[in-house]
Amino acid sequence: MAAPAVEATAATALRSVILRARKAAERVGRDPERVRVVAVSKTKPVSLIRQIYDAGHRCFGENYVQEFIDKAPQLPEDIEWHFVGHLQSNKAKTLLAGVPNLAMVHGVDGEKVANHLDRAVSSLGRHPLKVLVQVNTSGEALANCVFLKIDAAKSGVEPSSVVELARHVNMQCPNLVFSGLMTIGMPDYTSTPENFRTLTNCRAEVCKALGMSEDQFELSMGMSGDFEQAIEMGSTNVRVGSTIFGPRDYPKKST
Repeated sequence: MAAPAVEATAATALRSVILRARKAAERVGRDPERVRVVAVSKTKPVSLIRQIYDAGHRCFGENYVQEFIDKAPQLPEDIEWHFVGHLQSNKAKTLLAGVPNLAMVHGVDGEKVANHLDRAVSSLGRHPLKVLVQVNTSGEALANCVFLKIDAAKSGVEPSSVVELARHVNMQCPNLVFSGLMTIGMPDYTSTPENFRTLTNCRAEVCKALGMSEDQFELSMGMSGDFEQAIEMGSTNVRVGSTIFGPRDYPKKST
């Protein structure tokens, strides 16, 4: 249970983030309504999420499947849930069954997980699921994953393979809605303008290949430390956690 003072601080922080996001969009002539603030609530208690919900927010994100399916049933059904990051193929059906109101998956990084999600949606009889293909925008920095002890799989597909995977989701997965692209940035989860630029370049390539309009294409990039810059460079989804909820208490082992 979160302390009342912490909950009040989180609600105030949320309002500040939303205001900053709107101003960032307006600075570059974008419609603020086209920018979604995903409040990433991983490791945070249900009571704190409920406080943000009661403040009027409806869009939340989680990263760990087991934590997600434990928390989601305890919260209102009109929450727009997003799963963010690498998803193991064998947990696709568990996730979808446990979170019926899952709106989007940020992190399809291969055909295998796309196929598992597609089959899970079909077998559960739920409405089609929006997905974003995860792109590794860090280039040579991926090699540093070995030294930083970071799972390279979390970085997504290489830019040269994005069109192929996007086409697979779009053409071979009838129960998925290919909606755009996402990136976590660098292997240590920071981002640079080059990361964002790479993702926008990939958007142009995918839109051309699939005949999609860039105006309706989702980009998920930007987190607590750089979400304003990400919005200025075209992001439609910013994933903000610690700036709203405070520092995280990470579990020793995640799933």
